[in-house]
Amino acid sequence: MIKSMTGFGLISQDLGNVKYTVEIKSLNSKFLELSVKIPRVFADKEFELRNECSRTIERGKVNLSINIEQNEAKTAALGIDIDLLQQYLEQLKEVSEKTNQSTNNLLQLALGLPDVMKYQEEKASEDEWKTVSQLVKKTIEAFQQFRLDEGNVLENDLKLRIGIILQNLEKVVAEEPARIITIKDRLNNFLAEAVGKDNIDQNRFEQELIYYIDKLDITEEKIRLKTHCDYFLETLKSADANGKKLGFIAQEIGREVNTLGSKANNAAIQKFVVGMKEELEKIKEQLLNVL
Repeated sequence: MIKSMTGFGLISQDLGNVKYTVEIKSLNSKFLELSVKIPRVFADKEFELRNECSRTIERGKVNLSINIEQNEAKTAALGIDIDLLQQYLEQLKEVSEKTNQSTNNLLQLALGLPDVMKYQEEKASEDEWKTVSQLVKKTIEAFQQFRLDEGNVLENDLKLRIGIILQNLEKVVAEEPARIITIKDRLNNFLAEAVGKDNIDQNRFEQELIYYIDKLDITEEKIRLKTHCDYFLETLKSADANGKKLGFIAQEIGREVNTLGSKANNAAIQKFVVGMKEELEKIKEQLLNVL
């Protein structure tokens, strides 16, 4: 069972006077790149959140955000900056006189200007953090389920691609006997044209042919390619996150396919090899999104 590195989770909880919303989303990354956006009242809990995400999410470019919507303001005024207010009032009065505007509401206007009123946000209680913490865990569960669902789609596609490679390998096996005969006939005809059929030493020709065909033998490549494909399918079933491991196996599959193509010396087999390479490129592209 594999997981997609792309994930999404969104959970909200409305408690009447306050609504909490937790959102987690991720994209591809070789490592865990975690971005946390939380209200200031929970700033001291950021380290705890990061530890929880590191423990469960593993890898990906992850964005975690917590939003609080309050029906009642939870701020308390500490006081008024009298000096600043006085400066604002003098400037507003001067502007009003120059523009012939009314000065009736200058105090109300000045009180709304920046830094006149000093506020302090209330700290979150442990009960509030407990509520948010549980919400984060539920969001991570939804996020992980999304990754599993996406992983199922990826797994089916990867199985299909490996299946096509194995089908092409079977075609290579079926074509190989004719390949040896074709190579032998081609070399025989070449020598006949070069030195004359009567001048060919058949014993020496057979010895050289055995040596030449041994160099072009693809038995080992066929066995290794089949083994790597089977191991790839076996690894897909593992419960662990195996994106990197699958990537390494795909590299080994690629090596055997390339060697098979370089040794083939046969147009039909080369065609099957091209088909394998096409599917392998699709596999590698999909593996970029596997956890």
